[in-house]
Amino acid sequence: MIDFVFQNPAKIIFGRDALHHLGAEVLRYGKRVLLVYGGGSVKRSGLFDQVMAILAGGGVAVWELGGIVPNPRLSRVYEGIDICRKAKIDLVLALGGGSAIDTAKGIANGVPYDGDVWDFYSAKATPKAVLPLGTILTIPAAGSEMSYSSVITNEDGMLKRGYNSVTNVPAFSLLNPEWTFTLPPYQTACGCVDIMAHMMERYFTLVEHVELTDRLIAAGIRTVLNNAPKVMAKPDDYDARAELMWTGALAHNTLLHTGRIGDWGSHKVEHELSASFDIAHGAGLAIVFPAWMKYAVMQHPKKIAQFAVDVMDVPTDFGNDTDTALEGIRRLEVFYRSLGMPTRLADVGLENADYAALANRALPNEEATVGEYIKLTRKDFVAIYELAK
Repeated sequence: MIDFVFQNPAKIIFGRDALHHLGAEVLRYGKRVLLVYGGGSVKRSGLFDQVMAILAGGGVAVWELGGIVPNPRLSRVYEGIDICRKAKIDLVLALGGGSAIDTAKGIANGVPYDGDVWDFYSAKATPKAVLPLGTILTIPAAGSEMSYSSVITNEDGMLKRGYNSVTNVPAFSLLNPEWTFTLPPYQTACGCVDIMAHMMERYFTLVEHVELTDRLIAAGIRTVLNNAPKVMAKPDDYDARAELMWTGALAHNTLLHTGRIGDWGSHKVEHELSASFDIAHGAGLAIVFPAWMKYAVMQHPKKIAQFAVDVMDVPTDFGNDTDTALEGIRRLEVFYRSLGMPTRLADVGLENADYAALANRALPNEEATVGEYIKLTRKDFVAIYELAK
């Protein structure tokens, strides 16, 4: 286990009565709010009107930035920054899933910054100050409600990039599983895959003697494996939705990262797919992660074999590490398909994509690598895309 510092200041208010706390939480920071939200689902469900009524009841003035799309765009971040500066906004409030929240994070970090907010995403600068940020989560998936991360796509080149900073952690997040009852099955499934991927990225590490977090991660993934089929069969199963919502938050709040170094190569490989072809991030991960695992088995089968046994219930006497690992990957793909997820690039019409171009864009420097469990070069990117065909 390596040295670590764990600090997560997000205040989580969870449960059926979460929205009742909104007024008091907002008024801690002021009475001028920018509300960032996505498509029409929050309005059709009535949640948008409830939020607006609570804010109006507290005398809060609201500016709106709606229509945030999946794989959120940098132009909307710029738009939100401009609104905040002109209106002297006190708090940025995100209503929705990871796209709305990541957009709100970019806005909140960009307002106090004199330069271009894209500097943070392109690793040219580090944020030092942030506008207060709150979230109302409706889609368990990205874990943005409690994470240090924000991922945005720059339309100039369709570059999908992320950055991690303590300034990205929301001041407060409201989570009510009831808000997820009306999610379409495909969106629910994508969210489950995303939650699992956040834990799997951390699970596959070369750091030894991390038994506690190994067991915590395995338990988190098994919780998704157990509850995802329940919500697919019965969307209004509050208890199953609650398990998924809380697992999604814990999956990406860095607790499961303590004492270890995660990989994150699969996310880099997938980001090029969702940036270029605008497929859902969770769907892309369902394709890429098993392919990455098959590729990684050739170098380091032991941890993947452990995953197969501890998470996917492969018998300990199944065979050698490689055979055990491959069986675990097969079972993972079967699970993804049971949720209606694609597991091959052909499933989303990308079997003939220009994989070399994707790799070159991900790694502009030919000598650069990404990943920790295995180091990925451009050639490795292409090989993984080929495995995923």
